[in-house]
Amino acid sequence: MNENNIRILMVDDHAIVRDGYKALLAESPDLIVVAEATTAKEAYIQYKTHQPDVMITDLSLPGGSGLECISKIIKYDARAKIVVFTMHLNPELVTRAIQAGALGYVTKNMPPQSLIDSVYRVHQGKVALSSDIEKLLALESLLGNRTLLNTLSAREYEILRLLVNAHSTEEIAQFLNISQKTVCNYHYQIKSKLGVNSDIELTLLAIQHSLIQPMDPSLLNH
Repeated sequence: MNENNIRILMVDDHAIVRDGYKALLAESPDLIVVAEATTAKEAYIQYKTHQPDVMITDLSLPGGSGLECISKIIKYDARAKIVVFTMHLNPELVTRAIQAGALGYVTKNMPPQSLIDSVYRVHQGKVALSSDIEKLLALESLLGNRTLLNTLSAREYEILRLLVNAHSTEEIAQFLNISQKTVCNYHYQIKSKLGVNSDIELTLLAIQHSLIQPMDPSLLNH
């Protein structure tokens, strides 16, 4: 393998998605997918095993939050170069991902070249945001920073995002590989931290912070 190649770990729980973007990346001869993962746990193991130059990951992963996965890998390797590749067009989620340690954030709505460009930029240690994310963050800046959700931990934020997008306690427990009782405890803590008394208030707050979005197809299989 050429030492100038960029070795990539691809993390997505849909084989069709991984295959499609592997084919896309293969069009650039110096981009080599050396490993794949379908869950947060598997991503961490594969990262440690293969030590890729760049990791490309979705945020909706079975068995754990993509945000937590990023944080865990950064704790293992502070120099890890990570690109988030997701359907989620949300300023709070972008901020969370960057704070967790990602250098890139690209949405799946963008042309394929956006992902390739981001891999090169992130490999050079530069921040790479797709144009739709840049516009979203610029608008968010004009509207003023929203700090209320910053009081939530990564796991609380992930559970809030699932709750307000109509997932049941049972679905969330299965998706994040935790007990239903734990989900209920987090549900209570989230409402307490955000100062709301009901799920209706929680939903209204989520709408204000752009957390309500189209159903993520990747969640329907869990």
